[in-house]
Amino acid sequence: MKVLRQLAVFLENKPGTLAQVSSALAARRINILAFSISDAVDHGVLRIVVSNPVQAAHVLGDGGMMVVESDVVALDLPNKPGTLARIADRLSKARVNIEYAYGTTGGTKGKAQLIVKVNNIQRARRVLGRI
Repeated sequence: MKVLRQLAVFLENKPGTLAQVSSALAARRINILAFSISDAVDHGVLRIVVSNPVQAAHVLGDGGMMVVESDVVALDLPNKPGTLARIADRLSKARVNIEYAYGTTGGTKGKAQLIVKVNNIQRARRVLGRI
């Protein structure tokens, strides 16, 4: 389990915006490691984990985008039924709230990766450190 820096970027919900963001990062050789996009009525929220979050925050902020930084937990997990249930149960019993999560089952060596925003990272690390 790792704690990573995530950027939440508030974007206009219109064609070309994701291309603009990803192109700006690529031009500075910043790799997008994980991302999620959600929409609202008048904007979208792009949550990204990148290879250089400090530089990415500057690049996007200088481009006029609102960027909010936060820590998230990254878990490499077995891609088997019940794994998410076990994680959610452990966090629940420790009174750690999952604010949101995103992930993939297409990881390497049969692993899934889960990015989780929780309300108490220290407690989550204690509870999930054995995973």
